Amino acid sequence: MTNKSRNVMWMALGASIGLSLGLAGGVLADKAASLGKDLPWADAHMLAEVLDRVERDYVNPVDDHQLLQAAIKGMVSSLDPYSAYLDGDEYDELKISSSGEYSGVGIEVSMEDDQVVVVSPFEGSPAALAGIRTGDVIASIDGVPVNTTALGDTIGRMRGKEGTSIKVGILRQGSTEPIIYTLKRSRVELHSVKAELPEQGYGYLRIAEFSETTGEDTVSALRDLRKKNGAPLKGLVLDMRNNPGGVLEAAVAVADAFLDGGLIVSAKGRTPESKFEMNATPGDELNGAPIVVLVNGGSASAAEIVAGALKDHHRAKLMGRTTFGKGSVQTVMPLTGDRAIKLTTSLYYTPSGVSINHRGIAPDIELEREPSPANDAPPPPPNPNTPLEQRDPDVKRAIQELKMPQGTNPVTAALRP
Repeated sequence: MTNKSRNVMWMALGASIGLSLGLAGGVLADKAASLGKDLPWADAHMLAEVLDRVERDYVNPVDDHQLLQAAIKGMVSSLDPYSAYLDGDEYDELKISSSGEYSGVGIEVSMEDDQVVVVSPFEGSPAALAGIRTGDVIASIDGVPVNTTALGDTIGRMRGKEGTSIKVGILRQGSTEPIIYTLKRSRVELHSVKAELPEQGYGYLRIAEFSETTGEDTVSALRDLRKKNGAPLKGLVLDMRNNPGGVLEAAVAVADAFLDGGLIVSAKGRTPESKFEMNATPGDELNGAPIVVLVNGGSASAAEIVAGALKDHHRAKLMGRTTFGKGSVQTVMPLTGDRAIKLTTSLYYTPSGVSINHRGIAPDIELEREPSPANDAPPPPPNPNTPLEQRDPDVKRAIQELKMPQGTNPVTAALRP
């Protein structure tokens, strides 16, 4: 074995020990020797040999740091689809999405047909005040075309220091040349909760994801709906379709808003910290008024915790399609150098003791999928001025269900074969 290989092997060993120490939460350095004794030396030797071969013979030059970072990423990501090693940028992005606040222009975007499309500008944000609309296509940022293969790159370029300016090129339906908007970045709050009163007496609450503020925002939105209605609500549509999840504590807070007591979720893992139960506290924001929860295959993780708790306690009917089935809890563990690992530490269980991992939650009332257009053309973006029940037939069905006397058959029969 060459000197180079020996050096690489010891570097790999040092990285393995350092990572293990970080995972252990700061184990004393004098334990490193005993930890090293447990390493499979044949595998450590193989890692060193592969690193040496790649560094010497790969078509493009790579260095030890680049290769070891890739090795760490691969090690953690091989555990399951949700565990990940986060570099500085990825860790910062996770902290932003969890905190619900960042500095930027305030646009929610998605990738559609190889285009970066504006889903909606946040109310009061620089983008909204400038006139950027739902359905606009972002073509360039500061004169440079957007990367249509990496949505995160576009999002990152729009964020920046508060008070700095950015030029966003927008393609709008009917225009052939981009419209250039000069926007000044400002502090933006991510509002994951939106509420409407589609009919007198019946509320609609949309939760797009779960951030640290979602629990408080939900309670505030419910109280605003009651005030707007001028009386207690007769029923509520809770929309969690395509909600990918988020902060566990926020999901518990949302479920607690509708439950007067009882278990919301329990979790089981290998460490004492990964075993826990979370219960509802007295008080129901709706005073028992019926709830229909809209879910689909994009409803996952924290959204499934809320749906499962409300279903098991017979507090709500689920309408839509079977949820995604992500029944695991990830813990973010900071490492040195402003990096972190997101590690699966528990499986969670609904109040009835059921794990929905890889199975999802079946709705009480299953809705048919909307038929695809014959020409497979994407539908035009909905007009925000159109009444909600006309924009969204599933919401209309949910409100019809809320109006039915309790205990009667649902308006939409279950279609599961």
